[in-house]
Amino acid sequence: MSILIGTTKSAPVAKVKAGRAMALQIKGKGVAKMDVASARASIMASVERVDATIQAAGGWLGGDLNIVVLPEYFLSGYPIGDTIAAWAEKGAIAHDGPEYEALCATAQKNKVYLSGNTYELDPNFPGIYFQACFIIDPSGELVHRYRRMHSMFSPSPWDYWDKYIDIYGAENVFPVTHTEFGNLATIASEEIQYPEVARALAFKGAEIFLHSTSEVGSPALTSKDVAKRARAFENHAYVVSANSAGLDGSAVPMNSTDGMSKVVDYNGLVLCEAGYGETMNAHAAIDVMALRRTRNKPGMSNTLSRNKAQLWASIYGGVDIVSSNALLTNEPQRSFFVERQTSVIKKMQDLGIYEKNEGQ
Repeated sequence: MSILIGTTKSAPVAKVKAGRAMALQIKGKGVAKMDVASARASIMASVERVDATIQAAGGWLGGDLNIVVLPEYFLSGYPIGDTIAAWAEKGAIAHDGPEYEALCATAQKNKVYLSGNTYELDPNFPGIYFQACFIIDPSGELVHRYRRMHSMFSPSPWDYWDKYIDIYGAENVFPVTHTEFGNLATIASEEIQYPEVARALAFKGAEIFLHSTSEVGSPALTSKDVAKRARAFENHAYVVSANSAGLDGSAVPMNSTDGMSKVVDYNGLVLCEAGYGETMNAHAAIDVMALRRTRNKPGMSNTLSRNKAQLWASIYGGVDIVSSNALLTNEPQRSFFVERQTSVIKKMQDLGIYEKNEGQ
C-alpha cells in the first residue's frame, strides 16, 4: 500500500522569505483509560480543538503566522498499561483517516504549515504502530512524514529495518521539506537529545527543526532544553519546540509536563519562550536569508562547514550497539524494550564502552 514516507517537496525553492513560526503549547488529552469508542471520539475532539486554537492564534497575530508546531501527545496522550496491539486499536490513527483529513483542512483554512506528532498505523505492519511526525502545507496536503527512530517503549522502523527500507527506501527515512520559508525537518520528542538525528537532517539541508515534545517542565535548564540550544547552534538551524501544557488523563500529575515551548535561532539564542499553561506566546520571526548568510560566511563559528564527517564513519560503523530487525519475526511486548536495553548495556560493558559498576 502506498503511504508517503519522506517528503513530496524535495526540490529547492528559488526564492525564500521571512515568516513567523509558533510553538503552540496546548494540553494533551490522554485516552489510555478509555474504551476504544470513547478514545476515538476524544481524539477527534482534540483535532477539532486544534483547529479552533490555531484560528484564534492567527487572528490575534493579524494573520502573521506561517508555521505552527503542535506538541507530542496532542491527540491521545501516551499508552499506559495497554499492550502494543491494544494501543494500536485505541490510540493510533490511520495514515489516511479522518483525523489527518481534519488536520489537513485546518492547515488549509489557516494557511499555515502545520506540524505535529502522533501514533500512527501502517497496513504494511499490522498489529503495531509507529510514532510519526508530519507536516501539512497551506494547501492542505500532507507533504512530510518522519517516523521516530528512538523510542523507549514503542516499536520503531529500526526494529523492522530490512522490511521497512525495502518498502519505503532508506533515502526517505530522514526527510527535509523545501518551502518558501526555508527547509523544514521534524524531530520527535527525546530525539532532540540525539545529535546524530539533527546532524543527519542538517546534512540533507534542513534549516528549521520542528520539534514536537512532551517533556518535564522546570524553571531550571533540563537536558532536553540544553539540547535544543545545542542542536540549533551546532547545525546553524532554527528550532521550533512545542511542549505540552499538561497531560490530562495521565498517571502522573497533569502539569509535570508544561511550559518551555520556545523558538531558538541559528546561533542557539532563545528568541521567545512560553510560561506554564496553554499559550500561543512562543512565536517569533524566522529569517532564513539571515541564516543562509551565516552558513555561507567563513569563520571559526561556522562549525558545520568545518566538520570532518568522514572521520566518524569508521567509529560509528564499527559499533553495533542496538541491532536492527529485532522485531521483524517477533511479536512485540512491552517488556521487550527494557530487556533489550539491559542486554545492550551488557554488550557495551563487554566492548569496553561502559565500565561495570562494581564495588559501589
